[in-house]
Amino acid sequence: MKDKALLFINGDVPKSFPNPDHYGLIACTDGAFHYLKRQGFPLERLDFISGDFDSHSGSDEDVYEDKFILTLDQDKTDFHKALEIILEKGFSEIDVLGGSGGEQDHFLGNLTVAYAFKDRLNIKFYDEFSEYYFIPQNFSLKGVKNRMISLYPFPSVENITTKGLNWSLTDGNLSITSRIGTRNFAVEDEVSIEYSAGDLLFFVGINEIEYPTIY
Repeated sequence: MKDKALLFINGDVPKSFPNPDHYGLIACTDGAFHYLKRQGFPLERLDFISGDFDSHSGSDEDVYEDKFILTLDQDKTDFHKALEIILEKGFSEIDVLGGSGGEQDHFLGNLTVAYAFKDRLNIKFYDEFSEYYFIPQNFSLKGVKNRMISLYPFPSVENITTKGLNWSLTDGNLSITSRIGTRNFAVEDEVSIEYSAGDLLFFVGINEIEYPTIY
């Protein structure tokens, strides 16, 4: 996993942290720096802290000033600019924590940024409920029986066929304006998905579920 990067951004504070030793690069945006400090994350493990530093408070951050990368472009979010830096440093696999929660326009903005990078970076978001990411047109995942699975078209998906889900699809279409595929669950250990066109955001629950709620 040393070829993978870990990025913290300023959404919900993670309840736990992955092992820093599993990553070749660890970074955060300036807003996320504050919760990492409060939660006791080893700040010396950060390779860089990026942003416009509009939330910079001074004293504690000054200790790590040599890690600051100032990014002032107001046409891009801090998340977008951090991804550009990570890409320039040669990493293509990125785990992102703090991408959901907080103000919901930020969450939707983070998904849009990930969509913009999906052909260059393999970005996986993690929160206390699920992990989620864009998947290719032929995709499978093992070890998911009894876990929540949601399929979210971005904005549409054509000719989608699924296997291993309680509510299956065969050559169906999904669209953000009509039919989406949220709150399904896996009835087999392996789930497979194929589609012919469009882009699909895949959510898999962290824990097994006993009584799925379908919306």
